[in-house]
Amino acid sequence: MSQLGAQPTNARRGQKGGNPISRLFGSIGLFIAQVLDELRKVVRPTRSELINYTLVLIVFVVVMIAYISGLDAVFTRAVLWVFGG
Repeated sequence: MSQLGAQPTNARRGQKGGNPISRLFGSIGLFIAQVLDELRKVVRPTRSELINYTLVLIVFVVVMIAYISGLDAVFTRAVLWVFGG
């Protein structure tokens, strides 16, 4: 019984002829070429954008530290009040 679109096992796995060492180095070369192609697509921020993003991040982290420290202080006092510390 034949199946429509059935392919041989080697073609389905994407294997090609040749020795395993050359396939390994070919795969590594293909990977590096694809990585370099993707890196060419990266849009790097300008200096002013980078400074702006850094300042926003620092402000956000400081605000979160203050918020969590405040919650910690409130919960510490609540626990001490409940347990009589």
